[in-house]
Amino acid sequence: MNKIILLALLFALFFAACKQKPQQSVKQETKVYYTCSMHPQVHEDHDGNCPICGMKLIKVEVTDAASSNTITLNGTQLQLAGIQTETVREENTGNEKMLTGTVTTNENTAAELSARLAGRVQQLFIRAVGDKITIGQPVYALYSEDLQEAEKEYLLAKQQQKVLHNPDVDYLQLIAAAESKLKLWGLSSSQIKNLAASQKVSSLTTILSSVNGTVSDIAVHEGDYVTEGMTILKTQGLSSLWVEAQLYANEAGLYKENDFVNVSFPDLGGTLIKGKVEFMNPELSGPSKVDLIRISIPNPQGLIRPGMLAYIAISGGGHHALAVPASSILTDGKGSKVWVKNSNGSFSPRMIKAGVGNQNYVPVLSGLNAGEIVVTVGAYLLNSEAVFKNGSDNMAGMKM
Repeated sequence: MNKIILLALLFALFFAACKQKPQQSVKQETKVYYTCSMHPQVHEDHDGNCPICGMKLIKVEVTDAASSNTITLNGTQLQLAGIQTETVREENTGNEKMLTGTVTTNENTAAELSARLAGRVQQLFIRAVGDKITIGQPVYALYSEDLQEAEKEYLLAKQQQKVLHNPDVDYLQLIAAAESKLKLWGLSSSQIKNLAASQKVSSLTTILSSVNGTVSDIAVHEGDYVTEGMTILKTQGLSSLWVEAQLYANEAGLYKENDFVNVSFPDLGGTLIKGKVEFMNPELSGPSKVDLIRISIPNPQGLIRPGMLAYIAISGGGHHALAVPASSILTDGKGSKVWVKNSNGSFSPRMIKAGVGNQNYVPVLSGLNAGEIVVTVGAYLLNSEAVFKNGSDNMAGMKM
């Protein structure tokens, strides 16, 4: 009886082993190609420049994984592609009125470099408006007899300290006074040290910058004679800008200082950023009785430039709903989709059902949850990569 049971168990194990399918090893293949962040339809098998715009191509590595729709980019690729994201949350999707504004420089970041003493500008090292300048950078070479005399006084005080030993004379005080005068007239500590080491007075002195920023105006030319206090150049900081617009008195109540508003730029493909109401003129100006509103906007990458056209959204209604930026939605014959950033940093497409919104935000009826992150800039590039990887039907079979 025991033998029969043992044989039955052996047969059962045998048939179970026969039915079990051998595990197949999954081999991941990595595809490499080069594309352009501005023209994602470009796909090259070698590094180089875009044949359309000449920009440097981006290297993209796509690995076949469990999800064939997932795209992974490294940090460098993300930066070159200019991928930007935004969190899904409730936004105003009602009617909006758009104010037309103009980008201007932020006067709070303006600076001016002035002449510390009189002399002749022998050479200019900063020659063009738009050049960036940093503290300590050479600006111009100055011929000044007063400065030469001050340098001689400093060297004489240093020499007397070494040679003479008059106990009634405070040589250190004399040296300190001469050094203070040189610093007051624009010489840096390193320049004074070099002067003491060389023991020679030069006919020309290089004046260094005491300001940072982008040069907005150059007030002198080579050969000009400058006086004390005369403006040499002006700078602006472009990492923060203003958008100025005018609105009528009955619209002024829609805003108050420190409010955050949506600002878009048609010259940058409708790029949408958050701005802060910095100032509202308390007085109506002009015969049309319009009010000036000033919006502060960040510009860390320097893409926004003074003089650009900007649109500021004024809410015309109070309808709020779970929404995504309009720029994040890609629409074709199959419907609407967005690219979602996953927790591991990769990106995946997601079909959604979108409602009717405004120029900036579109309500999401299904397909997304609050707190998820969608791509607002660069979605076309990711979509192009997915098409290259899987073909044009990469969204086939996906459900909302």
